[in-house]
Amino acid sequence: MPLRKHRCRFKSYERCFTAAEAVDWLHELLRRSQNFGPEVTRKQTVQLLKKFLKNHVIEDIKGKWGQEDFEDNRHLYRFPPSSPLRPYPKRPPYQKDVIKFPEWDDPLPGTSQENIPVRPVVMNSEMWYKRHSIAIGEVPACRLVHRRQLTEANVEELWKTMTLSYLQKILGLDSLEEVLNVNLVNSKFIIHNVYSVSNQGVVILDDKSKELPHWVLSAMKCLANWPNCSDLKQPMYLGFEKDVFKTIADYYGHLKEPLLTFHLFDAFVSVLGLLQKEKMAIEAFQVCCLLLPPENRRKLQLLMRMMARICLNKEMPPLCDGFGTRTLMVQTFSHCILCSKDEVDLDDLLAARLVTFLMDNYQEILKVPLALQTSIEERVAHLRRVQIKYPGADMDITLSAPSFCRQISPEEFEYQRVYGSQEPLAALLEEVITDAKLSSKEKKKKLKQFQKSYPEVYQERFPTPESEALLFPEKPKAKPQLLMWALKNPFQPFQRTRSFRM
Repeated sequence: MPLRKHRCRFKSYERCFTAAEAVDWLHELLRRSQNFGPEVTRKQTVQLLKKFLKNHVIEDIKGKWGQEDFEDNRHLYRFPPSSPLRPYPKRPPYQKDVIKFPEWDDPLPGTSQENIPVRPVVMNSEMWYKRHSIAIGEVPACRLVHRRQLTEANVEELWKTMTLSYLQKILGLDSLEEVLNVNLVNSKFIIHNVYSVSNQGVVILDDKSKELPHWVLSAMKCLANWPNCSDLKQPMYLGFEKDVFKTIADYYGHLKEPLLTFHLFDAFVSVLGLLQKEKMAIEAFQVCCLLLPPENRRKLQLLMRMMARICLNKEMPPLCDGFGTRTLMVQTFSHCILCSKDEVDLDDLLAARLVTFLMDNYQEILKVPLALQTSIEERVAHLRRVQIKYPGADMDITLSAPSFCRQISPEEFEYQRVYGSQEPLAALLEEVITDAKLSSKEKKKKLKQFQKSYPEVYQERFPTPESEALLFPEKPKAKPQLLMWALKNPFQPFQRTRSFRM
């Protein structure tokens, strides 16, 4: 924010700004930001600066902050001498175990396996012959082994763990502890949201008392299916559509909890960081919406469908004189869709950004992610499948459950790419250097080939020519023997011979 000298009550203040200047500058910044957009109003900017003042990001020119109210006027403010830093949440180490998948042979809760004998696996030649005898044409007697029946609790836990692992992979987090309380996730909600749906993809509720009131649903259908003016059944008194819209807005505005719930607030806000990657953001929103209670998901589906249809209906009269239809939809319903329990974050701006993205992609977001559903169903079918056991195969090691790869940082990847392959090459170079069976000539030839193929590794081992020369010390040269014929006539002049002639 630009800072300059201001004068107030016959006194000058350096490096400060007025409240109006702050609102002008920040409002323009938010409107141009790809994370917020041109829908940000000046009033929302003032609310944001109030939170900055409350949390001591800025302060009064006299050093006051916290209890003072921020208004769009000429009052002077400044940045505090020291930054109001707060401790950041610590990420768990990379070695943190991922969510464990339940196995078909896992004991039921409350049971103990202390008295179950465990036989060690010993792979001898006889066992190897039995297990692989089918390859040489001898098929031993086999038996069918029915796996333990999966209980409803096993299936629910499988849906929960695989869904959370899928979400963790999309968000690229080492753990979901920062954005979600896993203990509050209900696996029954996930299964109900996947399978109990109508042909239009809307959730069907078992408890009809949690449905939208009939009068609210009728009002939403009226606006969503607003007919042309030629339809004689359409009430035509002035302001009818505004009254219907106000009825819907009042109902959703008095909900006890936002539709996306308080405990999923951080999870949905985390997905906002993926909006630049639209496909990945849609997939993350799909998984997060599966965690909602079925009644919340149904209300969200009906509301988003109504909002999208109203925005696309060119025959719809203006519902508000001061705002466009799209802006009105976002401002009216954003708070009832996304809101934090403490309301200390930038709820209005974040909710507006999220609701805008939901309106543009609601048909895809409120679908069940097919890849997740298929993987879980295949996993359940595998655990229920009958196994064929051959003699000697009772001691087979049970394969571990599949787990997702851990995401690493770009710096760690680059380090592994550069140095991961150099360590075995450096070991190979040392083997060539210390090999006593190679002659000096062969060793020099191999080292030259290695230097040509892997110059970086070779340069690391022999940084200077002197270090390379130490590997092959020069042997003392023998003095040449004097020829006897040269001593007989040492001063004989040079004689031309026939061999030198052309």
